[in-house]
Amino acid sequence: MLYPLPVVMVSMADGGGKYNIITIAWAGTVCTNPPMVGISVRPERYSYRILKETGEFVVNLTTKELVYATDFCGVKSGREVDKFGALGLTALPADQVRAPLVGESPVNIECKVKEILPLGSHHLFLAQVAAVHADEKYMDEKRKFHLEKARPIVYSHGTYYVCGEPLGSFGYSVKKSGR
Repeated sequence: MLYPLPVVMVSMADGGGKYNIITIAWAGTVCTNPPMVGISVRPERYSYRILKETGEFVVNLTTKELVYATDFCGVKSGREVDKFGALGLTALPADQVRAPLVGESPVNIECKVKEILPLGSHHLFLAQVAAVHADEKYMDEKRKFHLEKARPIVYSHGTYYVCGEPLGSFGYSVKKSGR
């Protein structure tokens, strides 16, 4: 009942250079220093073998414009379909890993697997962040990133929702008023 969840598209390349994307709703930041993320994947998924063999992936944040692709990548298997081709997504080269970036994503996080923890139905891939890319159109003049302008999506009980209405920023509850 820990909902809503971020929903991300995780891109990868197998040993032969074939690209794939899997949609993951069980993903998140797990450490600041060193920067690390975790994704949970069922061992029977096509992507599991690729992730385990290569130890590399890219977390691509999703948006309202990417919701169809996000869903498609979660229900279609890379065994049967080239998801980049079928969806017209742009595979861009990464800086630190062989896995491609999804060009349409506002943020791409290159990751290198450090540990795989078998937990039961899912295995947790703990990975160190190797590089981060942010779309310039969401940067302001002070170089602050505004993901809310990209209309990010979350997932809850089988439904995708759009985010974007700011309610307050960290620490606003204790800031001194201008009095």
